[in-house]
Amino acid sequence: MKEITKDVYLKWYEDMLFWRKFEDKLAALYIQQKVRGFLHLYNGQEAVLAGALHVMDLSKDKMITAYRNHVQPIGMGVDPRKVMAELLGKVTGTSKGMGGSMHIFSKEHGFYGGHGIVGAQIPVGAGIAFADKYFGRDGVTLTYFGDGAARQGSLHEAFNMAMLWKLPVVFIVENNGYAMGTSVERTANHGDIWKLGLGYEMPCGPVDGMNPVKVAEAMHEAIERARRGDGPTFLEMKTYRYRGHSMSDAQLYRTKDEVEEYKKIDPITQVLDIIKENKYATDAEIEIIDERVKDLVEECATFAEESDFPEVQQLYDVVYEQKDYPFLPHKLK
Repeated sequence: MKEITKDVYLKWYEDMLFWRKFEDKLAALYIQQKVRGFLHLYNGQEAVLAGALHVMDLSKDKMITAYRNHVQPIGMGVDPRKVMAELLGKVTGTSKGMGGSMHIFSKEHGFYGGHGIVGAQIPVGAGIAFADKYFGRDGVTLTYFGDGAARQGSLHEAFNMAMLWKLPVVFIVENNGYAMGTSVERTANHGDIWKLGLGYEMPCGPVDGMNPVKVAEAMHEAIERARRGDGPTFLEMKTYRYRGHSMSDAQLYRTKDEVEEYKKIDPITQVLDIIKENKYATDAEIEIIDERVKDLVEECATFAEESDFPEVQQLYDVVYEQKDYPFLPHKLK
């Protein structure tokens, strides 16, 4: 595994802080009704992404996830201004403003969504991995889903085929404790989701998802196993979200004390503490990072707000490949 150096810690701090502040800005824009529909925020789960990116090969590895999907494409290299523009429904967005919050996508950067249907990405992730194996490519697909999606039947079909065909895929459940407002303990007779892999003799286990180092170590082993042709791994990232399931969530199912307890192990704070303990950066240098993050978030917001909404004609241009398609509205009169 690549060494976790001073530069890595500084990058982790800046990246995770940016992801957090980027989504805080989205929350503010949602309240102003500039972001419409649903908005599912990642606050608290950033270490799961930071640790994985450290050991991925972004030139060939791919990622697919659920609808809590704004910061992952940014980590994969997508322009954050385009991500924010997509959330505001602007033509400069990643899907020309037509995907919105739950459907960020970038084939160019190996990010295959953003899926609004619970658990839909699990078999799709296995399919992307199958394509890599079929065409002899050396990529690995990271397939993320939530603890609620782990109860979908398609998971078992995907697990079975992935093991049967030794597909280069890593399945990752981000267990933040709640499927919307339902605790994990109420969805099964045990709370150890990783044990679902045992029935398929799939290598599996729990991981401290609040610590990017622990995430990187587990992900490195899983990715290398997949890359050498030994098949999939199933990891349960034990993490937590500080905000509700979505912006409309009143969070009546948990106490404020519970949230505050988890904030004591905030991944951003953990990384910052190590930076300070090891004198990787002075207070002045940390302040420069903070200001850089703040400026970039504002740049993204300005870009998105100043961008145009798409023209109505785009509704047809992005659906029909055939230019003279016979069922366009003007031909039905």
